Amino acid sequence: MTLSRKMRREKLLELLADDPFLNDRQLAELLSASVATIRLDRMALNIPELRERTKNMAAMVHPKLKAIRSAEVIGEITEIELGSFGVSILAVTKDMVFERTHILRGHILFAQANSLAIAVINSDFALTASCHIRFYQPVKLGDRVIARATISSAVANRYVVNVVSRVKDSVVFRGDITVVDMTEREEILK
Repeated sequence: MTLSRKMRREKLLELLADDPFLNDRQLAELLSASVATIRLDRMALNIPELRERTKNMAAMVHPKLKAIRSAEVIGEITEIELGSFGVSILAVTKDMVFERTHILRGHILFAQANSLAIAVINSDFALTASCHIRFYQPVKLGDRVIARATISSAVANRYVVNVVSRVKDSVVFRGDITVVDMTEREEILK
């Protein structure tokens, strides 16, 4: 069934409200339209392309970060509520994968989760104390990894942050990362 232009554009807005990281090809598939049609619809609705949307979302988040600097984050944090949750997106590029298999190196997937876990802590100085992690399936060159971190418990200065990373609808990584607020112990750095 072909949607009218008005209905297609309304559906396009709904889809991007649910998942702002959909690219034009994915939107075209979901809306049974051509990529060119989706681009025209986006322009008519004044919706920037995926790369620009991601940059805009990240630019709004970066000033909120306390425990980690923007340059130290692996991936782009696109949403954050300090002391509660955060979302990060990682576009897998050629320099992140094994040359022969084009599979993402595990330490990069972990680094995305770990930097997001530290970022959600409402502290000026936080460090990872321990982690329980599991990799579920390989991530490939060109994939987009969306990590969501939620503080699941907080006792004194210790936080357990649950991170779930997905590619499309598939879980690729899960971790419970214990982060310690070190603000009271900043003399360690001196």
